[in-house]
Amino acid sequence: MVDNNSNGNREPQLALALGGGGARAAYQAGVLRGIATRFPEFHAPLLTGVSAGAINVAHLANNTGPFRKKVDDLAQLWQALRFDDVFAVKAASLIWRVSRIGLRLSVGMPPGIARANSMVDTKPLRMFLFRSLGIETELLSGIGENIAAGRLSAVALTALNYDTGESVTFVEGKAIEDWERPLRKGVKTRLNIEHIMASAALPLLFSPIRIGNDWYGDGGIRLVAPLSPAVHLGADRLLVISTHYEIPPHCKLRKKAEGPPSPAVVLGALYDAVFLDQLDHDALQIERINNLLRKLQPQDRRGLREIETVVIRPSADLGALANQYEEKLPGAFRYFMRRFGSKEAEEQDLISTVMFHKDYINELLSLGERDAESNADAIAKLLVK
Repeated sequence: MVDNNSNGNREPQLALALGGGGARAAYQAGVLRGIATRFPEFHAPLLTGVSAGAINVAHLANNTGPFRKKVDDLAQLWQALRFDDVFAVKAASLIWRVSRIGLRLSVGMPPGIARANSMVDTKPLRMFLFRSLGIETELLSGIGENIAAGRLSAVALTALNYDTGESVTFVEGKAIEDWERPLRKGVKTRLNIEHIMASAALPLLFSPIRIGNDWYGDGGIRLVAPLSPAVHLGADRLLVISTHYEIPPHCKLRKKAEGPPSPAVVLGALYDAVFLDQLDHDALQIERINNLLRKLQPQDRRGLREIETVVIRPSADLGALANQYEEKLPGAFRYFMRRFGSKEAEEQDLISTVMFHKDYINELLSLGERDAESNADAIAKLLVK
């Protein structure tokens, strides 16, 4: 569906929408590799990403090669990724940051000591993005090249403006119009590294990012309609890759731990609600509106249109899978996670977002490829237009 004041006059196109989840986003790369194997001519002119999905989208949008090469390069980047490519893992850095946070909460910051805005230092991630995207300046010049060549129509990355509380979607593309809705808006711009860093800045763990005069954080924090950027850009078909495992209806829900939940369980539930649940809910809303529109005559739809949507999600619980690799976390980081009670839960929903270990990443890539094959028929129908 699309509202009357959006870019409804744009040519309907297929959009690829990637959600968040930190390290879980390696699953998206696996799905894309599976799609590239089965459908080597796959083409989505609209790309939208939020949180870790913004990193994957930026790579696809900035790479000027064919789809298969883009996806192979992306999967290889995930396979080569290590903890110290994302944040500083040395014990001294982590302890100093956590100590400053503790001081601020307890007695306030002593004079001469800078406050810490996050648990980890993400300078390594910025450097990794420069290397992996093959750029020397902050500007993602490959996006403009792909748009000029007609390989892309638009790319959108979403972040939360901490100052105003708005979800801001930064868009680069042809004939883009800004849009504004309650607590969310779209802004035309030239995309750069800062937009990626802002969209992927996990709250509390990663530092806020300054863009212009405002400070931004993870785009999933307040994004109640994560598929809306693709709708505003004119998509009539959506391929959505979620990192949220959906428990089968016949399976009984079980407690994650005995007794009251530890902070790790609580934070894991919050992260799920913020980064994973909204995307699935939005896809469900689109399908409900589609069902209503099918009962209306075209002249009665008031500018709304049906949007065919395929959602691919993990066939295995990525949180439970992360439990097998908890001991692979960097020593100091593992120590603090255990103080939060991470070992008290059977499913490491919080840890799965920061489990940048090669074995876990390879598991997610393989799972994504299998799930792409399982959904091949649905994907094929989406491509026939």
